[in-house]
Amino acid sequence: MWRSLGLALALCLLPWGGTESQVQSSFCKQPPAWKIREEDPMLNSIGSVTVVALLQASRKNYTCLQRTCQLEDLRVKLEKEGYSNVSYVIVNHQDLNSRLKYIHLKNKVSEHIPVYQQEENQTDVWTLLNGNKDDFLIYDRCGRLVYHLGLPYSFLTFPYVEAAIKIVYCEEKCGNCSLMTPEDEDFCKKVSSVNVEDTAEASKPHH
Repeated sequence: MWRSLGLALALCLLPWGGTESQVQSSFCKQPPAWKIREEDPMLNSIGSVTVVALLQASRKNYTCLQRTCQLEDLRVKLEKEGYSNVSYVIVNHQDLNSRLKYIHLKNKVSEHIPVYQQEENQTDVWTLLNGNKDDFLIYDRCGRLVYHLGLPYSFLTFPYVEAAIKIVYCEEKCGNCSLMTPEDEDFCKKVSSVNVEDTAEASKPHH
């Protein structure tokens, strides 16, 4: 099923965060270095598939809070399915209103999804990542950008974000990454085997 979404995902990789040349040149590369205070979320998550969500806290932004809850639900779902080596990061918008409503974002997720609040005078992380509100950026274990999904494809009611995470988890879209663990290799072999069996079953003629 997830492989069948590969073409759709490829078509989704549009320049939501900046000019086309800016975004396309970012793929399969590590992002510009960014920190929140003294913490480096990307460095901390090296060795894991990393999902960075650009969400904006707002008193009236029910959609954002709903998406935050949906991200927590997705994390739990994927972990139950065996996709356990995934790091999730939410970066709130830098403007004053968003900073004041930061706690609303933080309260919607468990401690497994850190919510980072940018400081007023720091370089804007969203700008560094060529991102917009509700974008999802998905990096492989070596910290290379594989998918950058924007609206409407980043709605978590659609399958694209989940599919992208699963593809990045088990496929080397940006070439070899030596940080894949033996446990993940075994898990992905099982996933691949199940997918082959499902494809073979679906191709059988039905009478």
